[in-house]
Amino acid sequence: MIKSLKERDQAVNWHPYTQMKTADAAIAIVRGEGVFLYDETGKRYIDAVSSWWVTLHGHAHPYIAKRIAHQLTVLEQVIFAGFTHEPAVELSENLLALLPDKQQKIFYSDNGSTAIEVALKMCLQFWRNRGTSKRKIIALKNAYHGDTFGAMSVSGRSAWTNPFEELLFDVVFIDAPTRENIDEIKGQISAIATEVCCFIYEPLVQGSAGMLMYEADALSDLMAFCRRQSILLIQDEVFTGFGRSGKLFAADYLTEQPDLMCFSKGLTGGTLPLGITSCTSVIFEAFYSDDQHRALFHGHSFTANPLACTAALASLELLLLPETQHAIERIVQKHGTFAQAVRRHPRIKEVRQLGTIIALEWHTEQAGSYFNAFRQTLYTYFMERGIVLRPLGQVLYILPPYCIADEELDYIYNTIQTALEEL
Repeated sequence: MIKSLKERDQAVNWHPYTQMKTADAAIAIVRGEGVFLYDETGKRYIDAVSSWWVTLHGHAHPYIAKRIAHQLTVLEQVIFAGFTHEPAVELSENLLALLPDKQQKIFYSDNGSTAIEVALKMCLQFWRNRGTSKRKIIALKNAYHGDTFGAMSVSGRSAWTNPFEELLFDVVFIDAPTRENIDEIKGQISAIATEVCCFIYEPLVQGSAGMLMYEADALSDLMAFCRRQSILLIQDEVFTGFGRSGKLFAADYLTEQPDLMCFSKGLTGGTLPLGITSCTSVIFEAFYSDDQHRALFHGHSFTANPLACTAALASLELLLLPETQHAIERIVQKHGTFAQAVRRHPRIKEVRQLGTIIALEWHTEQAGSYFNAFRQTLYTYFMERGIVLRPLGQVLYILPPYCIADEELDYIYNTIQTALEEL
């Protein structure tokens, strides 16, 4: 008897964020095209979460595929210690031209968590290289920065981090800044400022916490305060980068500039793994020395992989096209109209929107829990109707590829409105 792909998967694979004993069998996807995914039975799904927030321009984009295919015939991989190549140089040049002017150097890795690890190591060693002992790190409550140990340490303590609690380094967690609490936060930081190495934050929206959003003015104020206290700033744009916020970067909403920035997810248009940590010349110069021991000893086998860099170059080209920018504006406007239509519904506690990100928090008995049973109810309801949405507890969010058509957006919105009456 021939086994289905789903059955073969169950025999050999262990999936992320999944209790394998109780979870349904994974849905076997055999093809992607544009905003759609097709499973082995032929059923079509709208990928309304961009496959974990990475797919910018749609699946199997022909232009990105063509660029990667050509690069495969030229150079597929080379060690990046002591060597370089055209895709890495060009990508760094192009990206730095779009980032805040103080970003001057690019360090490559291979995913969002490693981009964060690099930034943390840069900050800690920056002060060591300068002969100063500053070890404390500040992060936001409810933060999520990744699943490696450094990234977990600066993420909010939760069920995800509990098994490793005693192995995580100590971090001072503060509330997301608002006009009302900013003075209290400044006082909290002032008391320990001389010991603080850096402040790491997700700008404007804390994605995994349930798309929690806060104001740019308050963040800019806090960033300026930290700078006056000689606290380095790490801006985690792994999620918000490349148009998700409605601007190219969340940095474009801020009046202050970070010392380091982290990128991944949409960096390659969702095609290949790649991570980037950018930094100012001040950071770089603390490592630039005749003393070999002052170097940053960090690297990955696939650092600056030529194929991934090529995919990122192609994705960046597509992102900057007028038609893509118009598509982003269209999604932002349609989200806004939908938000107004459902904001006062009795089942909706709150609607939050930033750019192409819209989140609907439902009233439920188990409010605030990622393991809320209602999450599975929502997930199943939309999957049955051909829409991939992965609620964060009771928070349902839409984060589509930029190629999504009005017809598909309207179908998602209408299905949500029907769910509000039926569930």
